[in-house]
Amino acid sequence: MTPTSFAQFEASAKAQGFDEALERRWEPLTVLDTHSHPFAAQATVVQGEMWLTVNGETQHLLPGDGFELAPGVPHSERYGNEGATYWVARRAGAAPPTPGY
Repeated sequence: MTPTSFAQFEASAKAQGFDEALERRWEPLTVLDTHSHPFAAQATVVQGEMWLTVNGETQHLLPGDGFELAPGVPHSERYGNEGATYWVARRAGAAPPTPGY
């Protein structure tokens, strides 16, 4: 089920054991080269479009689409002509981040 509000997304994330939930807004045509995070992430795109590349496979994500990343997973991100907004839940993990994010 896709949450209909950030409050609903945040409540669901906390109930699943995530530490925090954030709204991330990205400017048009932003590109983030390969990097990783020290946390697990579960996100839902709510505006715009993005491309997420993991292990050489690229997903084109639109509003209502979601993605998950485990801590330490290298990935890159690219955002569309209108930028993008997604809601992301984060859970602390053990892997160190790579530079760039």
